[in-house]
Amino acid sequence: MSSVAVACPRCQSSLPGALCNTGAPTHCPVCDATIQVEIFPAFFKAATAGAVAETIIEEGVSSCFYHEQKKAVVHCDGCGRFLCALCDLDFNGRHLCPACLQTGKKKGQIQQLESRRTLYDGAALTTALLPMLFFPLTLITAPISIYLGIVSFWRPSSLVPRTRIRTYLALIIAALQLVGWAFVFYNMAQGS
Repeated sequence: MSSVAVACPRCQSSLPGALCNTGAPTHCPVCDATIQVEIFPAFFKAATAGAVAETIIEEGVSSCFYHEQKKAVVHCDGCGRFLCALCDLDFNGRHLCPACLQTGKKKGQIQQLESRRTLYDGAALTTALLPMLFFPLTLITAPISIYLGIVSFWRPSSLVPRTRIRTYLALIIAALQLVGWAFVFYNMAQGS
């Protein structure tokens, strides 16, 4: 590995690439601090140039909306603007301009750019377990937990693959809480 500009977290001195991705803790050559540096392999590769946009050399050729001197190679599938090779963002077979990609991200119109999700299965399990510290709250939270558990079956799951065990546990615990409350209310009714 080549020399890389990675700083020691303690002394801020530059660490050589040989100390990176070793799989085990090592020591900083300057301050002797124990460190372990894990870096993506792409960090060590030289940056490659992107697509080069052609300049317009003939009359009557369409130009890029963002770069008047560059030749348009495609139109944006979102807004119809002409784009040069530099501005063309090929995204799942669609050609988008930077503005449409940003707008789609902000408005949530491009599913593939989703960066977070509500994890209804985790919320259902938390709603079922946490109120057990103060049991009377379960009268309110058990139905909420069942609702969140049912909703989690129709909502997208985590961006990272997960099992449905949280949902099943939440539904079982919440159902047991409701059965417990039914038993309490039944005994109260029998006692009076």
